Amino acid sequence: MAAKTAVKRALVVDPFCYRQFDAAAGRSDALGCAREFFDAKINELYEAAGGEAALVGGYAPFCKHVFVRNFVGAHLQAGAVRITPENEGLLRSSYEARTAEELPVLTRFFRRRDVATSGAEWLDVILYSNAQIVEENEAMGGKCEYDAPWGIVSVKPQSGDSEQPMQPITMMRNALGKEEGGSGVALDREQYAASVKFWTAHATVVDDDGQ
Repeated sequence: MAAKTAVKRALVVDPFCYRQFDAAAGRSDALGCAREFFDAKINELYEAAGGEAALVGGYAPFCKHVFVRNFVGAHLQAGAVRITPENEGLLRSSYEARTAEELPVLTRFFRRRDVATSGAEWLDVILYSNAQIVEENEAMGGKCEYDAPWGIVSVKPQSGDSEQPMQPITMMRNALGKEEGGSGVALDREQYAASVKFWTAHATVVDDDGQ
C-alpha cells in the first residue's frame, strides 16, 4: 500500500510570531497554548470556512486576515482599552523593538493591573504571503524556512471580528523599508489619519512595563 502524502498546510506560524507562544515573555497577547495546537486548529478552521474564501484584505496585497472565534481560552483579554479622563493618568510609555534587529520606537500603553479589560471573543490572525516573508527575511539577512502560501505573523485577541487600525508608528516602521524590519509599504495618508483617530482614543494593554 502506498504511503499517504502529507497534506500541505496553507497557514504556518512564522518565527516572528513565536514570541506570542512564549509564556516567559510577559506579553499581554501571549496565547498560552502550544504552537502545534494553534497551527493545527487554525488550519482546520480555515479549511472549514472555505480556504481562501475566508481571507479578508489587509493594508497591502500581501497581507490578509482571518477572523475566528477565540478557541485558545477565556484567559485572553482584548488588547486595547479606551482612554478616559479616569485612566489617562495611568498611561505609560517606553521605547520598544519587536526583535533584536529592529530599531526601538516609542510606544504608549496601560499596564493590565491598572485598567479593566474585556475578554477577547475573537482572534485576528494576520497573514503575510510567502513571497513577502521571503523578501523581508532576505533584507534582514535571514531565510524563510517554509513554503506554505501564508505565514502567520501576528495574532490579535480582540472584541470584534474586524480589523483594528494599525498603530501609526507601525505604519512609519513599514515605510522605513524591509532593512529596518518594515514591509516597505509607503504611508497612505487616509489610512494613517484613521489610525491616528483610533489610537488617540485607545491604548494597548501589556502585562508588565513594556512589550
